[in-house]
Amino acid sequence: MKFDMGVLDRASRYRILGSCITPRPIAWITSMSTDGHLNVAPFSFFNLLGDDPPVVAVGMVAHSEDRLKDTPANIRATGEFVIHLVDEGHAAAMNLTSADAPPSFNEAHLAQLELGESDRVSPPRIVTAPAAFECRVLHFIETGAHQIAILAEVVFAHVRDEYIAGERPIRIDVPAMNLIARLHGAGWYSRQTDTFELLRPKWSDVEPEADTK
Repeated sequence: MKFDMGVLDRASRYRILGSCITPRPIAWITSMSTDGHLNVAPFSFFNLLGDDPPVVAVGMVAHSEDRLKDTPANIRATGEFVIHLVDEGHAAAMNLTSADAPPSFNEAHLAQLELGESDRVSPPRIVTAPAAFECRVLHFIETGAHQIAILAEVVFAHVRDEYIAGERPIRIDVPAMNLIARLHGAGWYSRQTDTFELLRPKWSDVEPEADTK
């Protein structure tokens, strides 16, 4: 079946893209308003774009009230935020913070999150999260009506000690983190299980085979 995205309604476009582009990592974001109100919210339009400098991208759709969501509004005003990865143990708390609470409401209290000071940015971090990335905005891009794409530099990273499998070189025990990812529909998620390894080939190994074709 073919779909002309320009004529479909918003809900249909979301179902097609959100169902096909999976799994998606979850950026569980803490941000602060200019008057000091903390906001905690998850976003699954999220990924890594580069490592020199380390750059991440987060997409944020419009609020149901046809305005900016609180998180992008805070980020636009302050230029800072913290991204946390979500493990299965934090899934219920993460889901609580996705509620459409008013801007002044502190979702951290609702989800009973343990917060601590960040090292380079003002918003606090969730200290029990498996990993956290302190970010500063590089580009704040309006891609639609109240729809935002944020490119940000990771200026400081935190990984819980129990997930460090080696320091020279740095190795992280990713399976032990039990990270979850967003899937399709209103509430489907996945675990990072049933994995397989496929190493990138070297050209010196595949060139002889390429020459025979």
